[in-house]
Amino acid sequence: MMNYTRVNAWNDGGTFDNPALLWYAKGVGKMMGRQLNDPASWWFFGAIHGEYVNPNTAWYPSPLAFPAWGYINTPPAVPTSPLPSQSTQDKYWNQCQHGSWYFLPWHRGYLMALEAQLRADIVSLGGPDNWALPYWDYFGGTQPDQAPIPPAFTTPTLPDGTPNALYVAMRYGPDNNGNIYIPTKVWEDTHADDPNWHQFGDVTNVCLQNDLYTGTDAATPLPGFGGPQTGFEHSGSSPHGNIEKNPHDLVHVYVGGNVSSPDYGVMADPGTAALDPIFYLHHCNIDRMWAVWNEAGHANPTDPNWLNGPAQQFVMPMPGSEPWTYTPAEVENLSSLNYAYEDAAAPPKLAQSLLASRLVNLGVISSAGLAMSLPSGKAVTKPAELLGANASPVRLSHGGGTPIDVKLHPDVQNRVVASLKMASALALPDELYLKLENVRGTQDATVLRVYIDLPPQADAATRRAQYVGSVGLFGLRRASVKHGAHGGSGLSFILDISRYVDKLYLENKLSEGDIQVSLVPSGALPQAANIEVGRVSIYRQPN
Repeated sequence: MMNYTRVNAWNDGGTFDNPALLWYAKGVGKMMGRQLNDPASWWFFGAIHGEYVNPNTAWYPSPLAFPAWGYINTPPAVPTSPLPSQSTQDKYWNQCQHGSWYFLPWHRGYLMALEAQLRADIVSLGGPDNWALPYWDYFGGTQPDQAPIPPAFTTPTLPDGTPNALYVAMRYGPDNNGNIYIPTKVWEDTHADDPNWHQFGDVTNVCLQNDLYTGTDAATPLPGFGGPQTGFEHSGSSPHGNIEKNPHDLVHVYVGGNVSSPDYGVMADPGTAALDPIFYLHHCNIDRMWAVWNEAGHANPTDPNWLNGPAQQFVMPMPGSEPWTYTPAEVENLSSLNYAYEDAAAPPKLAQSLLASRLVNLGVISSAGLAMSLPSGKAVTKPAELLGANASPVRLSHGGGTPIDVKLHPDVQNRVVASLKMASALALPDELYLKLENVRGTQDATVLRVYIDLPPQADAATRRAQYVGSVGLFGLRRASVKHGAHGGSGLSFILDISRYVDKLYLENKLSEGDIQVSLVPSGALPQAANIEVGRVSIYRQPN
């Protein structure tokens, strides 16, 4: 049986000297030449992930406006007809899994199905029968700086002068100027003189340090590496797993970018993202990270509800054959599928785990004691307890940051203080989680940077010290549709703020009646942007 190796897109400088990219462009071009209702077309595969082309679907924007497919600027020239039959749409379209423990296996099958169609087309064009999708390792991998999009995606033509199917007009990047890069730590370190660097630096692979697929333990913040247990989940309204929240969502939003509302890049919205060929290289990297995580000894769920998939089956069209129906169990082992990655080396473990760092900061152990064994790998089962919440929904302003007072419940507050005061290696301190609930709106191309106790007019060093993390609002519009799967409940996010609450405790600020949270867009929101956070809450999770 044929073996397939996915290689780094930045090989040979990320240009068309890399054969994997050249054949990818040719294969995509052939798929783009087919009609929308053809299951072998690029457009049909894009609609499998999500679409805004059928006005009768729940996700179609109303009133009519972008991101409806007919409003996408060329290239590519995206068709809006002919539509396949309704039964075909119901079977295949709008299937992507987000905010779910099925996020990783569904997308693995999606990549393999697209790859099979591309490979058939590439072979018909005289290309290799072992071609596989390349991956974009924006964290650097074996090369020092792969944060920019590979150059093959930025030139309008192929080496022979014909149109380049990898070139997309509606990619705007994190600075909204067409310069596409991912603001990782590598980028931050090499661009410290950039006045905007402090806005970013928040795309990480820290999720690879997790050791639980679903749930929380000493090494894994909620809701786990792979996401929370759900049924079939297309709207993405449940909290996104740690790998989905960062890097997945942030990369989508940063590549898409925005020039005016709602005219944002196609990668920033699940209903248009899979029309951009860079989508699949991004998801190959996410899939590679899952394989790396497994190779490091971390286990996927053994629950039959995960292994067998949801009641609504995962199904993909395949070239020249019957549709492929698959379960997570059938795709969880990459090697059994005859796939491998050119580089599947795990990043080094953190010199100091987040738990050990907390215990050092709280004075429980010394730096010399970090080698001690700390519990991990066993999910916490004690119920969480609401520490506090803000009073009413918050509408984010065009002007910038929004400070929010989270009022604390005194009894729960006392239990948190007692937990921190009595913490030891045997009596671990409470974990503290910030939850952004029912985030609704239409501006997917937004990253919110979250801060605790941020003073007004803070300088860059203070902002960095008080920075909790970032959330990308990928899927915001779809999760906000009132007649959608979850009644427009919006997105929800969970951020671990334990070490920041520790800091308040050590500074004798935790006895105060509230904790101030600030939500700061990574760039100025467009005037027409409409984003509302239903509730900001903090939970205590006893260990």
